[in-house]
Amino acid sequence: MINSRYDVLGIGNAIVDVIARAEDDFLIRHDMHKGRMALIDEARAQAIYAAMGSAVEVSGGSAANTIVGVAGFGARAAFVGKVKDDPLGKVFRHDIRAAGVDFETKHATSGPSTARCYVIVTPDGERTLNTYLGAAQDLRPDDVVAEQVAAAGIIYLEGYLWDPPQAKEAFRKAATIAHGAGRQVALTLSDAFCVDRYREEFLDLIRKGTVDIVFANERELHSLYQTADFDTALKLLREDARLAVVTRSEKGCVVVTHERVETVPANPVERVVDATGAGDLFAAGFLYGLARGTDHCKAAQLGALAAAEVIQHIGARPEVSLKELAEQNGLPV
Repeated sequence: MINSRYDVLGIGNAIVDVIARAEDDFLIRHDMHKGRMALIDEARAQAIYAAMGSAVEVSGGSAANTIVGVAGFGARAAFVGKVKDDPLGKVFRHDIRAAGVDFETKHATSGPSTARCYVIVTPDGERTLNTYLGAAQDLRPDDVVAEQVAAAGIIYLEGYLWDPPQAKEAFRKAATIAHGAGRQVALTLSDAFCVDRYREEFLDLIRKGTVDIVFANERELHSLYQTADFDTALKLLREDARLAVVTRSEKGCVVVTHERVETVPANPVERVVDATGAGDLFAAGFLYGLARGTDHCKAAQLGALAAAEVIQHIGARPEVSLKELAEQNGLPV
């Protein structure tokens, strides 16, 4: 890979997660679809917060979680995302920098407040997300600095970013700069809810080579190709994508290229406490492996290790050094 200042640069929604435990009937009472993400307005955000029990506030956002994980493995990482100059914005800025991530995006001084995601964790560890995007929607092409993007080996983009039109343009700008500098562009489909809305656009990004690497879970893959048959969907993905990884929870993951399909098992865990961030941290390990030049299977093993760590506690960011964890498990760092 061409010399780079950063191993991975992520671009996504800068969000503070507000996490609470609840029974399944809480979801029913508040018209939430279990395991899905819904975009909400400020009024619904306030109503959900008022109904929630005791909650934990931690910095989050899908791509931001991934980039923090990349840094946790010891890689050079940066993040681009928009917060407001308000209390939650200051929390986000402090947390991501404290994790060793370069975060220099100018904050908003007016407009909506910093984004937050209300995460309801049911007893089975499944998470249901209610996201108020707030200031995160104001990410614009001007926030994407060409020199910074060109200095990163891999650019990582989240599907959630595809909602606001100006953020979509920022996404395209970053991909164009990255490819012009000989870099790779990765995309996570983020949520079946996103895929349902932007299926044709996502397929277009993949088929035209705007993105080189695709991350999806099983549900997102089925939505992308509108089939309930996993093998059929995987065959279509293999035809479309240069490199893709499909996570399947306890079944592990499948890495596909035009040439081959490789299966990598999940790491065993004693108990799933909170599935929030599992896909984000899997992507962190896989991207770290790619940045370090490992083969796809080793990269997937790093991803599985990071995902296993994060689902055994509340919150979407690791509580231990991923670099040390990888060394303890004999994986390349």
